[in-house]
Amino acid sequence: MSDQHSCLVFSGIAPHPPIMVPEVGRESIAGVRRSIEAMAELTDRLIVSGAKSVILISPHAPLETDSFVAYEGAEVYGDFASFHAPETSVSAPVDHELLAAIIESAAIENYQVSTLADTELDHGTAVPLYFLLRNGWEGNVIALGYSFLSNEDHLRFGACIKRAVDRVGRPVGFIASGDLSHRLAPHAPAGFNPNAHAFDDRVVAALRDNNPRAIVDIDYNLRKLAGECGYRSMLVAIGAGTGVPSSCEVMNYEAPFGVGYLVAQMINLPSSSGQELPRLARQAVETFTRSGEVIEPPPPSEELLSARAPCFVSLKTLDGELRGCIGTIEPARDTLAQEIIANAISAAISDPRFEPVSEDELANLRYSVDVLRPAEETTFEELNPAVYGVIVEDEDGSRRGLLLPDIPGVESARQQVEIAARKAGIPAGIPVKLWRFKVDRYREEKRT
Repeated sequence: MSDQHSCLVFSGIAPHPPIMVPEVGRESIAGVRRSIEAMAELTDRLIVSGAKSVILISPHAPLETDSFVAYEGAEVYGDFASFHAPETSVSAPVDHELLAAIIESAAIENYQVSTLADTELDHGTAVPLYFLLRNGWEGNVIALGYSFLSNEDHLRFGACIKRAVDRVGRPVGFIASGDLSHRLAPHAPAGFNPNAHAFDDRVVAALRDNNPRAIVDIDYNLRKLAGECGYRSMLVAIGAGTGVPSSCEVMNYEAPFGVGYLVAQMINLPSSSGQELPRLARQAVETFTRSGEVIEPPPPSEELLSARAPCFVSLKTLDGELRGCIGTIEPARDTLAQEIIANAISAAISDPRFEPVSEDELANLRYSVDVLRPAEETTFEELNPAVYGVIVEDEDGSRRGLLLPDIPGVESARQQVEIAARKAGIPAGIPVKLWRFKVDRYREEKRT
C-alpha cells in the first residue's frame, strides 16, 4: 500500500499529568484548563479521521532493556486509585489483529515486543485514554511502552508500526503520550533549571514549522537537562509517520506547574478523498438555482460531514475566475453538511460582489470547500499567507474580517492583513487583533 493511501490517518501528542483528570485534580484543574480543552479538540479530530483503533505509547509503561512492551488481554484497564480517585477508571477492547501485525512487523526488523498480561495501565496511557473516551471516541486500543534502545531504533520501530497499520488496511490513530521539561520553575517536581525551557522551545518550534524531524536532532544533553519524559514517545510517532505528509499544529502548550504540557497534531489525513464535500456544494446550488428548494443533508455515512465545523464554499468558473465565496468563521449549524449547504447557496446568490448565479451558468462552475481548523491568537511576525488564513478584529471586537490561506496574488502577511481588514471595514492604521488558522481544502475534481 502506498504512503499516499496510508491507513495511519491521525497522529497526535498528549500530556499525561493525572491532575488533568477532574476527579483527581479537582480545583487544581483550573491551571490546566487549556490543556483539557485541547484534548477535547484532539479527540474531535481523531473522530473525524475515522480511526476506530488507536495506538498509545507511554513513557511510564514497564521498561525493558532491549524490548518494546504491549499490554495484552481482552481489554486494557486502568484506574486512578493511586491518585485518590479509585472510582474513576478507563477501559477499552484490545485490537488483537493490529497488535499481532505490529509484533510480526517488528520481528522482521529484529525488534521484540514483550506482552504484559493482566497488568493495569500506567497513568501515561490512562490519562490520554480517559480524555479520548470522555470526549466521545469509541474503539479499540493498543497500549505500548518504549525501551532503552537507541533513538534510531525507536524511529525504526515506529516505521514497523506504520507497515503493520497499512497491512490491516483500516484507519488507525496514534497518540504519543509524554510531558516535556519537568524543570521550568522553582516549584517544579524535578527542580529548576533556567535553561530547561530550551527543550520545550525546540519541540514547539519544530511542530509549528511543520518539521517534526527536527525533534530527532535535539541534543541529548539538552534533553537530560530538561528532565523530559516524552521524547522517545515522539520518536516512535515520527517513525510511524514515515512517508505520510505532516500536518503539524500546536493546539496548546502551557507549563502552569513547572512542567511543559503539549497537545499537538502531527498527521491528520481525511478519511476519504473529500470529494463528497464539493459534490454536496454543487448539488445544493444546482437544486436551489433550478427549483428554489434547499436540499436535505445526506445520511451520515461520512464522519467528516457529521462533524460540527465552520467552512467556506467557493464557486469559480472553468477559467478560474471567482464567481462567489461565502463562509462562516464559527460553526453556525449542527453538522458540516448543513454548513456546506447553507454556505454554498449563499455563495451562489448572496455574495455582494456578484449577481446571483443563473441556471445557464451551472455547467461552467467548479466548487471547493475549505473546512477551517480552530484559530489561534497570533502576532504579525507569525503569519504566513501560504500556510495560514488570518482573522483581523478591531480592538472592541465589533468588526472582524477573514482571508483564507493560499490565495493567488496574496504574497505577504501585510497584504493579507490589509485585505482582511478592508473586508471588515477597519480603517488603515487602526490597532487590530490577529488570529491565524489552517484549512483542509477540498477541490472538485475536473469534470469530464
